[in-house]
Amino acid sequence: MSFIRTFFKDIDPEDLGFTYSHEHIVCIPQYWKEKNADDLLLDDPEKSKLDVLDFKELGGKTIVDATAIDYGRQVEEVAKISEETGIQIIGTAGFNKSFLWKAHLTDHLKKVVGNYSTYGDWIEDKSINELADFVIKEVEVGLEGTGFKAGQVKFGTWYNSISPLEEKTIRAVARAHKATKAPVHSHTEAGTMALEQIEILESEGIDIGNVSFGHMDRNLDPYYYQEILKKGAYLSFDGIGKIKYAPESARISAIIELCKKGYSDKILISGDTARKSYYKHYDYGLGLEFIIKKWIPRFIIEADNAGLDGTGLIKKFFVENPKNCFTFKV
Repeated sequence: MSFIRTFFKDIDPEDLGFTYSHEHIVCIPQYWKEKNADDLLLDDPEKSKLDVLDFKELGGKTIVDATAIDYGRQVEEVAKISEETGIQIIGTAGFNKSFLWKAHLTDHLKKVVGNYSTYGDWIEDKSINELADFVIKEVEVGLEGTGFKAGQVKFGTWYNSISPLEEKTIRAVARAHKATKAPVHSHTEAGTMALEQIEILESEGIDIGNVSFGHMDRNLDPYYYQEILKKGAYLSFDGIGKIKYAPESARISAIIELCKKGYSDKILISGDTARKSYYKHYDYGLGLEFIIKKWIPRFIIEADNAGLDGTGLIKKFFVENPKNCFTFKV
């Protein structure tokens, strides 16, 4: 039996449809709130909903909301957007990265995780298996005490480093995956430390074919990609439109080269739209429509010019690969 878990129900993988594999819809990270970093606070559900509707009108069907508990999830607001728009949402259990854990817990989250001051205190105090049990509950019962279940589990590490607490959460998420069969997603800061993460996951007995590695377009390194892909993982190119990190030509060239090497079935594409300035209906940014309206037509042209089937590759990146990646294989 296999299924994909969305907020409202488990679905047949064939019903997933056109999917963005890594986005943030409504989130108020406490770390950034305490620093008054308004751009990083997606705090207006009605504006977020308008961008989701743009996605829907262009043929989108599913969005993976990759917001973990330590990045200010607003579970009920996102569920409401899913219900009102008809867009399927895959939620995320697990953790992001250690620098966020310095933030103070909100009163709501103190009720969820216990009366700790910060995430770091909570993670340090709990055993690996206790953290795993928390993640398992979010997959099997619901996120933060709601009835909306997670469809993937996540961990993350900081730039060129893995702290002891981050290793602890990697192991907890690995054990939660083994218990639930939920697909695994990795946050790699600026695309670093994936190979080191793999070493930890393999020591926990994890099949890396069940893991997607985020932010791979922040580290455009063909050798690095090949070493990760040898393990069977998915590469998530989820910074589409973020020219401040690399020109779009560099991302597209890297993806085309991977396709030429036979890895087209291991590529996911998304925008990681986690700032007001990225959203069309907050601050007039590119929005959730950009990939479909602008990036896909360009990619098809460049892929066709390289002797590939651009239209066929788009179906893989947005339909077939997410369908395979986000399936619980039980």
